Amino acid sequence: MTKILVFPTPAKLLGFGTSKKTMKKRRLISWTLLILALLGAAFFYAYRVAVPGKADLNEIRARILPKLEPELEAFGLALGGDLYIRIFKEEKELEIWGVEIESGTYRKFKTYPVCSYSGGLGPKEREGDFQSPEGFYDVTKNRLNPNSNYHLALNIGYPNAYDRSMGRTGSFIMVHGACISIGCFAMGNEGIEEIYLLAEASLNNGQAAIPVHIFPFRMTDENMKAHKNSPWLAFWKNLKEGYDLFETTNIPPTVQNEGGTYDFTSRI
Repeated sequence: MTKILVFPTPAKLLGFGTSKKTMKKRRLISWTLLILALLGAAFFYAYRVAVPGKADLNEIRARILPKLEPELEAFGLALGGDLYIRIFKEEKELEIWGVEIESGTYRKFKTYPVCSYSGGLGPKEREGDFQSPEGFYDVTKNRLNPNSNYHLALNIGYPNAYDRSMGRTGSFIMVHGACISIGCFAMGNEGIEEIYLLAEASLNNGQAAIPVHIFPFRMTDENMKAHKNSPWLAFWKNLKEGYDLFETTNIPPTVQNEGGTYDFTSRI
């Protein structure tokens, strides 16, 4: 007698029968797989839109500088003057301050919205923790990246001496374009174009390093009280010393790492 081979159906291979209960289960799995596929496609599309690739810096200069220079002049500032950058996580804001030509003190030029940063309040501690840092950093000329896959980028120099003294790890933490972040501060393409050109002009004009001070929030007494139960309170009190010094003098303080704390000296 010839034996006829009967191959099991995919449903049987998965342990499914044809009962109403089983059919309902199969429909649920089918819908789940469809939803996951759609979400994957949406994420891929969003990623492609958010990360447009490398920028044409000459085109950006020709388009942005003619309107940026008059804006600076209206504030008594000049393209190529010294800059200072402050970032506030909770408020999702980045401030650009420039040296006023007449007074020689810093004046706020613009506040840019931070499109995205990763993690929550508190410092970055290790490579791959998806956390954006807090502390006192700077951008030097060799940290400008016009060829970033995130449109344009400024490397803030994480980890700094303080971070290394605390055993913190990580690398390539940027202020960049687009609106996707893995430990960085994403400013969107329009925002980073102005920020990058301002930084480039100052560094090309002789500023050795642009201070970039990153805070969890605006460090008012009220905000400190609101976060008094945070495990980072002692660290934030140390950051507040530098914050308060600038608020008092309108000149970024000199920052050093002394024995596991930030030490500040007024430049007045």
